[in-house]
Amino acid sequence: MGEGTVRKILVADDNMQNLELIEAYLAEVDGEVVTAIDGDETLVKARELVPDLILLDVMMPKVSGFEVCKQLKADEKTKDIPILMVTSLHESADIERGVEAGTDDFLSKPIHKQILLKRVESLLRVRHLQNQLERTLAYLQEVEDTGRSEEN
Repeated sequence: MGEGTVRKILVADDNMQNLELIEAYLAEVDGEVVTAIDGDETLVKARELVPDLILLDVMMPKVSGFEVCKQLKADEKTKDIPILMVTSLHESADIERGVEAGTDDFLSKPIHKQILLKRVESLLRVRHLQNQLERTLAYLQEVEDTGRSEEN
């Protein structure tokens, strides 16, 4: 990450014990953890903060994790945020729904700390590389535009 850039992780779960457990596990990850307790709050915070990663419970009140994921992936501002769906669902139909909604990965409950940390670090690394690529492409476009304006 760049100097002074704090990685933000949004954790969405309606169960306070799950939230506290995930927060405790993520204490080992370099970054700021923000929480949300339902689908609506998750959508608001995701659009406001544009976090580097979202850990999203599937079964939440108001708006399900599937719907939250679908809406975030359809939004230009949030579509590139990696989403890790945290679920106790083991049915292939539910996994299929998550994939259709656009999730980047799944984590099954009960959560195992080392698996959580490995997936989080991996998705944060992907997000960082994605950001680097976007900055490089923007720079190249700027160089190309400057070259064109000097030719004219």
